[in-house]
Amino acid sequence: MSFADQLTVARAVSVPIVVALFALSFPGHDFWATGVFCGAMATDWFDGRIARRTGRTSSFGSLLDPVADKLLVMATLIVLLEQHVFPAWMVAAIVARELLISGLRQAAIERGVVIAARDLGKLKTWSQAVAAAVGGLAAAGAWSTSVSWWALLVALVLTWVSGLDYALSAPRVLRGRAPGSPERSAA
Repeated sequence: MSFADQLTVARAVSVPIVVALFALSFPGHDFWATGVFCGAMATDWFDGRIARRTGRTSSFGSLLDPVADKLLVMATLIVLLEQHVFPAWMVAAIVARELLISGLRQAAIERGVVIAARDLGKLKTWSQAVAAAVGGLAAAGAWSTSVSWWALLVALVLTWVSGLDYALSAPRVLRGRAPGSPERSAA
């Protein structure tokens, strides 16, 4: 297992730690949870950079990387609901989009087509991560929850815009063509 893959695994392993730190009540627990969350999300940038620089990308890393990101961000958004940092409808809308696009990707994989991450999708992930970090700091009392509301609204809009971007490629993908591939001519 490459170092980049180890970072991805570490990010996935951090999920229950972050959730526990938010859920357990002790002085500064929200600051600790947010710090661990931010450190774990930073590994996303590093693992991709390391894998590309060393030329050691793996199927395992390509599969686990987006799953680890989604688990970490979604778990954090959900656990912050208990602290009334985010409106439930916003988190539910983000989770729904993630499930729908994951289903689309699974359908594509079953047809032998891999839908690569798009730039808009990467921006979506980072907007969600920033909103989760802002929410964690709001839970810790660093600022008002209205700041976290606006951060999550930006993430929600980017989440659905990127989802529509993926959905527009769905007809080609489900017919077995990757987005951007040439149309097959009917012979």
